[in-house]
Amino acid sequence: MPELPEVETVRRTLTELIVGKTIESATVSLPRIIQRPDDIKRFEMELIGHRILEIGRRGKFLRIVMDGLVLVSHLRMEGRYGLYDKSDPVEKHTHVIFHFSDGTELRYKDVRQFGTMHLFPAGEEFKSNPLAKLGLEPLDSSFTADAFREAISKRSTKIKPALLNQEYVVGLGNIYVDEALFRAGIHPEVPANELSTDQLDLLYVAILTTLREAVEAGGSSIKSFVNGQGEMGMFQHSFQIYGRKDEPCVKCGHAVEKTVVGGRGTHFCPNCQRPKELINKAPIKRTLSNRSNKSKEVRE
Repeated sequence: MPELPEVETVRRTLTELIVGKTIESATVSLPRIIQRPDDIKRFEMELIGHRILEIGRRGKFLRIVMDGLVLVSHLRMEGRYGLYDKSDPVEKHTHVIFHFSDGTELRYKDVRQFGTMHLFPAGEEFKSNPLAKLGLEPLDSSFTADAFREAISKRSTKIKPALLNQEYVVGLGNIYVDEALFRAGIHPEVPANELSTDQLDLLYVAILTTLREAVEAGGSSIKSFVNGQGEMGMFQHSFQIYGRKDEPCVKCGHAVEKTVVGGRGTHFCPNCQRPKELINKAPIKRTLSNRSNKSKEVRE
């Protein structure tokens, strides 16, 4: 599922491609994608004649802001937007088409068909689901170290599920939580309310650093993510922990391990990210020969 950096990349791309265009008509071929209104014909009719003013983002949601309307779009697993000429053949799995007055079309494709769209009167989108209960926005000026500590420090759940909870902090998914926890040296199963102020501050910085670097790299293309121009993200080439099971840790050389935390596959270094009860014990050394798990492990 696209996380904040991928959605932010799509937002920036769509800003270049469709801001200023006027919707002449809309066509929906898969009704279940449209969550609001519940009448597809009404959805199509309400969009006619509206000009796109801005592309915004809230967490993992896109906000297509028009003169009087806002379309809230969630890409889910494999949703993607692309701008086409109206004469271009319509590709398979294209479920929604916004026809513009200049002869171009914004097409929404979704192989898995999990994406959603909600249409609101402008300003009403924050009062109802899916945006009403979202938490802190990491790339916003309101995301301060104090605000982050306030949102996380009293949670008794493990820190990874806490960071994945969109009611606390938005936009973080499996990839960037693993990356941020590794950078901060925090084990993913430590209860959030057992982290010290210093650890929370390290994690705050790690989240910001990871997300900013990922946005600059255009996000991560793990399976099928591309931006609105069909370009892949490049941040997957900078992963320090995610997807590196059995490879040497970039900090200490110990083999990266993978477990399940909160139902999600989780990568971590057992040497650099120690559970609380092991923090004061001697470090583990592991020599990796050919980047496999065929290695010897000794304790000092």
